[in-house]
Amino acid sequence: MPSAAAGSDVRPPFDLSAIPLPLHEQAIRLAIAAARSNPFFPFGAVIVRAADREVMATGVNNRSANPSFHGEIVAINDYVARHGNRAWEKVILYTTGEPCPMCMSTLVWTRVGGVVYGTSIEKLQQLGIEQILLPATAVIAAAPFYQGQVLGHVLDSETDALFANRQRL
Repeated sequence: MPSAAAGSDVRPPFDLSAIPLPLHEQAIRLAIAAARSNPFFPFGAVIVRAADREVMATGVNNRSANPSFHGEIVAINDYVARHGNRAWEKVILYTTGEPCPMCMSTLVWTRVGGVVYGTSIEKLQQLGIEQILLPATAVIAAAPFYQGQVLGHVLDSETDALFANRQRL
């Protein structure tokens, strides 16, 4: 279920629940495809323009290059390189796993219009992937200025399997 910032009187840029589920699923599948390039940590992300569903950027976890290069951060960097640091409220970030507090905080600071994820932080931990147990909704609740929404568990059966069947180091 989408959630906007607690106490916010400003309407979000768009309503994630108004977007047909097949469109969310299509974008999550693109994130899954990106994630497959890292069989150990299959955190993939795509940034999609909400108005026309154009893929604006992609990213996959690359912590071997930099420990902060989670899939969402790599996608943000790709977006800025290709489109500049603007129009964040018009895009949705889709990711295979619920953004960690670092990534969700970055997405809040960008003012991204929305975030859609597959596997929850809780499930990632159950699957043996270390997590800071702070859900994306808690980060949003702590940022009353943020107007975006979060929608979780989209295609989580597929993303859960992706993480459960990953290669182990």
